[in-house]
Amino acid sequence: MSLAVRAPALAAATGLPGQPTTARPLSAPTTVLAAVVPASLSLALGMWGIRRENTMWGDEAVTYRLAQRELYQLWETAQQVDLVHALYYAVMHVVFDVFGAGLLSLRLPSVLAMAAAAAGVGLLGLRLAGPRAGVTAGLVFALLPQVQKYAQEGRSYAMVCALIAWASYALVVSSSRRGRWRWTVYGFTMLLACLLQEFAAMALAAHGVTLIVSRLPKSVLRAWSVTAAGVVAGLLPLAIVSAGQSEQVSWIGEPVRPYPWLAAVMVGLVCTRAPLRSQGTVRLTALAVPLLLLPGALLLIVSLVKPIFVDRYVLFSDIGLALLLGAFLEYVHRLPRYSWTVYVAVPVALVALAPLSSSLRTPQSRSNDATTIGAAVRTEGRPGDGLLYLSSQQRMLTAADPDDTRLLVDIALARDPVASNTLAGVEYPAAEIAARMKLFDRIIVVRAAGIHAPEDPREKAKRDTLLHHFRAHTTNEVNGAGVTLYTRNVAPTLRTGPHSWSAERAVSNPRTSEPLPRRAAECVTPGAASSSKGRTASQ
Repeated sequence: MSLAVRAPALAAATGLPGQPTTARPLSAPTTVLAAVVPASLSLALGMWGIRRENTMWGDEAVTYRLAQRELYQLWETAQQVDLVHALYYAVMHVVFDVFGAGLLSLRLPSVLAMAAAAAGVGLLGLRLAGPRAGVTAGLVFALLPQVQKYAQEGRSYAMVCALIAWASYALVVSSSRRGRWRWTVYGFTMLLACLLQEFAAMALAAHGVTLIVSRLPKSVLRAWSVTAAGVVAGLLPLAIVSAGQSEQVSWIGEPVRPYPWLAAVMVGLVCTRAPLRSQGTVRLTALAVPLLLLPGALLLIVSLVKPIFVDRYVLFSDIGLALLLGAFLEYVHRLPRYSWTVYVAVPVALVALAPLSSSLRTPQSRSNDATTIGAAVRTEGRPGDGLLYLSSQQRMLTAADPDDTRLLVDIALARDPVASNTLAGVEYPAAEIAARMKLFDRIIVVRAAGIHAPEDPREKAKRDTLLHHFRAHTTNEVNGAGVTLYTRNVAPTLRTGPHSWSAERAVSNPRTSEPLPRRAAECVTPGAASSSKGRTASQ
């Protein structure tokens, strides 16, 4: 037999680096190992410190509050705000109905989803580059700091990551086997990911690039095109309606900071310089590189016009990074002098990342801490004090526990979030806010750190009234916010002395029989009172 004839056979038999080989039949034990080992590590890491010292941050507080609303209320809220997360809130509503509302039930779905994602990455690596690359890729994925962080987050990112991992697996299987049902599974999984988070559609584009560079038969490209069109058609109504809620991402400011993503891209591209093993109709690099590079690049391009890049929006890019790192470690293992490397790489990484992993499980790892902020408000305030948020959206910073603000009067709030089907409620007009503020001797002001209140009449009225009629007394700087006690320059009360109606008695304490003065009574709306009772019952 000539060398030319024997070369392909040798490549297939030895797994010659850089050459695609024919995928061998996968045994059941190998498949189970590639899925279970990474999933087990991810699950263990996810359960470690899952309560994060019994705190939650602002975005999780949004999930926590909205998921406790009735489904019809969620639907009405989604028509005004946060439509892009409506499906996730509905899922969490069911979870809370079954298991009760709490930190564990808030975060456990994300832990399980990320474990499923790690299993999917392991199976992808197994199918694309062999058993060792599969197990290693899955373990690397579970260890990535961003993956560890969002595995313990009561938001949709872990679920989206899991769905894209398994959609990618369905894509690889569908490209090499006939059967419409496989493409149906792929399309349904991708659509579900996109409905949970619209940015998942960028993974669909990455999959298209994968198939094009893989030079697959036209029948495969045609099947993917039809499936992708169905996904886009299913997503289109959500995209059109949610475009009217684009002010929700107005908090993303300049400059855009894509440095962690850029570092991941650089590491991934360095891995591609090695002759990575590949098997089957789709090369590992053909899937991993577009998935790692394209979504973030598209967001950066859009950010040239409007800042929109946030690393968690492209969390699923870590699937591509993990595949490349797993294949690279498998390549190093095949080098005679370094065959031991793969057996120590993951344990060494686990130890090296231990300090960072531990820090991710502290309240300081998030941009704010709604639990601590609420506790600071409770500490600073007295029953009947005024409560003011700069701006209204910061109301969610104290949403972790309604008891923190129950005895205070939310001065600017006309309709509470539940009654108004909004995230932060509806506020009074500017003039009325200013007038109501002047009825209080003490006001607790909550201001998010590093975020400027929007320039609108209401916020201007708040700032001007504080400037001209109050003075800052004490400020408690907590993680993500400042809680400041403002006191009147000249108290508006008619009586003075220890028995005067000062701020702490502006509203009667429900636990006492103190009377309610007319001035403060005007600041308590029936809607706010009934809402407070309703929230008490829901706890």
